[in-house]
Amino acid sequence: MRRRITNYFIFSLTSLCALLAVSVLLFILGYLLWHGGRSINWAFLTQLPKPVGESGGGIANAIVGSGKIILIATLFGVPLGFLGALYLVEYGGTRFNFAVRYAADLLNGVPSIVIGIFAYTLIVLRTKQFSAWAGGFALGIMMIPTALRSTEEFLRLVPRELREAAYALGAPQWKVIVTVVIPVAMRGILTGIMLSVARIAGETAPLLFTSFGNRFWSHGLNEPTASLPVMIFTYAVGPYDDWHQQAWAAGLILLLGVLLTNIVVRLFFRPRTA
Repeated sequence: MRRRITNYFIFSLTSLCALLAVSVLLFILGYLLWHGGRSINWAFLTQLPKPVGESGGGIANAIVGSGKIILIATLFGVPLGFLGALYLVEYGGTRFNFAVRYAADLLNGVPSIVIGIFAYTLIVLRTKQFSAWAGGFALGIMMIPTALRSTEEFLRLVPRELREAAYALGAPQWKVIVTVVIPVAMRGILTGIMLSVARIAGETAPLLFTSFGNRFWSHGLNEPTASLPVMIFTYAVGPYDDWHQQAWAAGLILLLGVLLTNIVVRLFFRPRTA
């Protein structure tokens, strides 16, 4: 009887905690939907911002700008994190592995504004201009530790028996990694990559120092570039009610973009049934 009561209590407690964890996301999504959903329409998604003081306008430049910056960050941060994790699992030594993991954990704890100042000093001051390149570089640095640590964990979950079976067939190590280890861990690796993308999607501080912002189209990567986080910050602290409403709507767009990307990736790489 006592065991049944204890089991029921623990089951109820864990179920309640899981429900509360999911409720936080649902509450945030519902809150954004309530405040910003009515401002989302085709014009809001396809038009440029109106001049300061005028109502209306859209966030098309910020959506495109965020896409460019996140793409640059992904192309920079994900390969470094992925290859670093591959080395740690398949080639690295004990002491060196410890040093790399420790450095990655420290980098993951560095405040984003410090990384923004670093990118500003390294790129913006040298090139004398804000740019999407600088913003992507700053966010890419933030992606490295998340991509590295998550990829390492999923690579370690690949059973050693699979590696040994491939070695027994005479396959060299690089071929075992490419044809056996990576395909088996691919779904987990993609999950880690999506976590790192979600980690940087809403970062504002680094972009204030690097890509800065732009109320018009950015025709290249070497000029100030609008982004959703900076646009949300600017509008949220602005003096106009219309800006506040657009900030809520832009926040909803940003959250839905991250959720949609995760869903598409999971559906595309879901296990195929015969």
